[in-house]
Amino acid sequence: MSAPVLLWFKRDLRVSDHPALAYAASQGPVVPVYIVEPEYWRLDDVSGRQFAFLGECVRDLRQQLAKTGLSLCLRVGDAVEVLDALRVETGAHLLVSHEETGNGWTFARDKRVAAWARVQGVRWSELPQSGVVRRLDSRDGWAAKRNRFLREPQIDVPSVTPGPDLPSDDWPGLLPDDCPQRQPGGRAQALSLLCGFLTERGRDYRRAMSSPLSGEQACSRLSPHLALGTLSGREAAQATAARQREVKGTREGWGGSLKSYQARLAWRDHFMQKLEDEPAMEFRCLHSAYHGLRGDDVARRQAWEKGETGVPFVDACMRYLNATGWLNFRMRSMVQSFASYHLWLDWRQTGLHLARQFTDYEPGIHWSQVQMQSGTTGMNTVRIYNPVKQGHDQDPEGLFTRRWVPELADVPDQFLQEPWRWDGAGRLAYPAPIIDVAGAAKEARQKIWAVRKGGAFRDEAARVIEKHASRKDADGHFVNDRAPRRRKAKSDPRQLGLDL
Repeated sequence: MSAPVLLWFKRDLRVSDHPALAYAASQGPVVPVYIVEPEYWRLDDVSGRQFAFLGECVRDLRQQLAKTGLSLCLRVGDAVEVLDALRVETGAHLLVSHEETGNGWTFARDKRVAAWARVQGVRWSELPQSGVVRRLDSRDGWAAKRNRFLREPQIDVPSVTPGPDLPSDDWPGLLPDDCPQRQPGGRAQALSLLCGFLTERGRDYRRAMSSPLSGEQACSRLSPHLALGTLSGREAAQATAARQREVKGTREGWGGSLKSYQARLAWRDHFMQKLEDEPAMEFRCLHSAYHGLRGDDVARRQAWEKGETGVPFVDACMRYLNATGWLNFRMRSMVQSFASYHLWLDWRQTGLHLARQFTDYEPGIHWSQVQMQSGTTGMNTVRIYNPVKQGHDQDPEGLFTRRWVPELADVPDQFLQEPWRWDGAGRLAYPAPIIDVAGAAKEARQKIWAVRKGGAFRDEAARVIEKHASRKDADGHFVNDRAPRRRKAKSDPRQLGLDL
């Protein structure tokens, strides 16, 4: 028998549409392995809710693999040390995995694994599993590349020869699950959500996704499953496309919602590509002019984290997130915008808190969005959400706000989003707002725009745009970063997001 192949599962916890599994199966007997890395779970951007969700996904993966005749080897420890021990145990000289766009820690770990593989004579084959392109030369034509990948046929579960059945470690108790209402993990859950979204829940997606009240049901809720790969992006996109063909020509409201969801899947890859192209954006402002612009007022930050800012809709969203591990996209943008502009807090500190709170933490999307909503990219429109207006718009009857901020039970409807204007505010067991909403927004706008002046700023912004702004493909299937557009000459088909 030939030497076995080590198949390293990371953020790809499935067997369907799994290029790495198919390739490993074609190379020899397969030893599938998942490594729980305790050092990773001590980082500032991870949490018990994510670890508990992961555990459910890994247990489900073990069951999926068993149906193919494979036994998942679970090991706990440093990846290099574990892989070297497996090399010695099995005699393997081929390691197969998917490419991963993770945080800075996983990037550094992968570089250590690559160095180990070179020294030990192990060939490490990393395969793409999404529309993210490694070592991308230019964003020109990226959308077309991404779309071609998503349209390729899904990879069937291969016939596989099992390698040696190795002993596994027990699942470690590293972090307590602090999220009583989080989503459960595992592929079965992902498939159920996908089916329910495409046949029932998703019909009002376009209209309902902006409100935390209606978005809870109308959104796909697939984000944590896409983040850990219990479902591939290609599976989600192709299932949506199939449903689009089914409803074409009907007047049931599905067409626009499914089109919007396809756009969201494209945005997902687009933002992950940013971190793939520039890993430092997790730690440094995309545009250097914003370095050191904000500080960290601990009292303000803790009030924001606990949902005790005195601004009801912000507090309701933060409390809901703390309890459920999820928040719809518009409200994620609002709470980050509020922290960065109204509270004038450093995006890195607030971003770490949100990363821990999201069960679906996806570093590429997260840090791109944190910077975008904090106005530090140099290419996006400065967008300061008015939390009072958002409360009226997205929770017009006050149901969401009253549920999550019960201290406001006695406040009349007309004052619910601004209880400080009610003459009974002094009797509430609810804090006064820690900032003046309108005044803080005005001051922040002046500060942020003061930076965006001068030729040096524009020159660097142009470089950021060239590297990171999205382009439409030849069919116009991709959108830009919501920045005003300046049309280039007709001979140049690219559309860059400009905000100078």
